[in-house]
Amino acid sequence: MIAQALVIQENKILMVKQYVQRGDIVWNYPGGGIEETETPEQACIREFKEETGYDVKINRLLFKNSTKYTFVGEIIGGELYLDSDNEANADIIDVAWIPVDDKGKFDNVTAPILELLNG
Repeated sequence: MIAQALVIQENKILMVKQYVQRGDIVWNYPGGGIEETETPEQACIREFKEETGYDVKINRLLFKNSTKYTFVGEIIGGELYLDSDNEANADIIDVAWIPVDDKGKFDNVTAPILELLNG
C-alpha cells in the first residue's frame, strides 16, 4: 500500500518528478510505501518529509483504493529540499510547486485525483 498527500498553496501543488515502475518519468504526488508498524497517515507524513523536506499535517482522506491512500494535507514546517543522499529517494529527479492548471504535468493517474479535490 502507498500513502500520498496533495498539498496546494497559491494555486500550485507540490509534486515530485520520479521514475516509476513502468519505466516512465512522471510528476507524482509525494508519498510512498506504508511500513508494517505505520498507519497510512504516519507513512504519508514520513514519506512526504523524506521526499520534499516539508513537515505535513494530514487534514483528511481524499481517496482510497486497493493500493493507495490519498490525503489532503498542509505544510506545517520544514523547507523544500530533495535529499539525494537518501537511498529511498533514488527514483526522484526533482521536487517542485506545479501550477494546478499546467495540464502537461498531470497524467491519467494524477489528473483524476486532482479533479476529486476540485470537484
